[in-house]
Amino acid sequence: MVANITTGSNLYGALFYNQEKVDKGVGTVLATHILREPADGNFSVAETAEDILRWMPDHFRTEKPVIHISLNPDPKDNLSDEQLSEVAGHYMDRMGWGSQPYIVFKHSDIEREHIHIVSVQVGQNGKKIYDGKRNERSVAITEELEKEYNLHPAKGQKRSEKWQFKPVDSAKGDLKRQIAAVIKSALSMYRFQTLGEFRALLSLYNIGIEEVRGERDGNTYRGLLYTALNADGKKAEVTPLKSSLFGKTAGFGALEQHMEISGEKITKDSSREHTRHRVAEAFLDAPTENALRERLRAYHIDLYIRRNDAGRITGVTFIDHENRCVLNGSRLGKEYSANALNERYPEAPKAGADLHGVSNITQPQHEISTKKETVRKKKKPNNKRGLN
Repeated sequence: MVANITTGSNLYGALFYNQEKVDKGVGTVLATHILREPADGNFSVAETAEDILRWMPDHFRTEKPVIHISLNPDPKDNLSDEQLSEVAGHYMDRMGWGSQPYIVFKHSDIEREHIHIVSVQVGQNGKKIYDGKRNERSVAITEELEKEYNLHPAKGQKRSEKWQFKPVDSAKGDLKRQIAAVIKSALSMYRFQTLGEFRALLSLYNIGIEEVRGERDGNTYRGLLYTALNADGKKAEVTPLKSSLFGKTAGFGALEQHMEISGEKITKDSSREHTRHRVAEAFLDAPTENALRERLRAYHIDLYIRRNDAGRITGVTFIDHENRCVLNGSRLGKEYSANALNERYPEAPKAGADLHGVSNITQPQHEISTKKETVRKKKKPNNKRGLN
């Protein structure tokens, strides 16, 4: 079982995200702790948020009091709702958050059922609950729960180290060997459907790729050039290398075939839905591009953003190293497209800043200030199940 923990200040957003799953019929409220349950069983996003906020004093110094946790059993595990609720309670107790108010949701929008827990990490005394070595403790606790509930262990499953290739360094020479080591592995491991998606993947490892067209002896041809990139993403002052130097699999024809097969595989195994789910979670309470990138990396997803000379976002690509797939933002939904991201972040980040991008997701904003003044609401969802 894998646990992912994110922190932020957008309590309403975290609750609303889970409520959307309930509205779509792929989510339910499993349990609550120290929260008032409505007589008709229909929770309200706003009332639940206010209920959680009342737990905390008017003044506290923690900048990110909200915790949003997902607990992800192996797809082969078969836990009842009662067991999932128990797992959530044990996890919160052992992490030190068992005395906090929280609500537990079950999601079934991807191939495996999993749970989300929304709570706060500020106690009634206004102090942040101890979270030292949080990730290490979380792993140890999930391993304990795996044994107690006879779950498939997550330990030993593929992790980030396994998908990291060695970036190209043009200063070290022997570019053919360096580039070949990356593109050979990338083509065997990753799925993508456009040359732009492949370009985004290669850029992580300081490699650029260009399509060349021409005519020879009256016949048109299409080819590819691979080149080294500097740390800033610009072409290094080295000679580009023809794809033929790396064998047929790195050429245009083989690449087209790879992209066609990739599209079929991505559709068949629901990779897009899995990545979309992770990306949506990362977007919660990510006010800057840097914050979004950090959240995405927690899910082993890299964000690649292209901008024109005016600083406008012209392309967004998500590189999911867990699923081994590369997806343009528009494939995940219009709220993740370049236009959408540009509306939310119209100005290019300053030099040296990290990047983030997300559109105007139709989600109310409910921020907690350090004075715990009220909640800022743009819209109250009208639902009949779960949180209303």
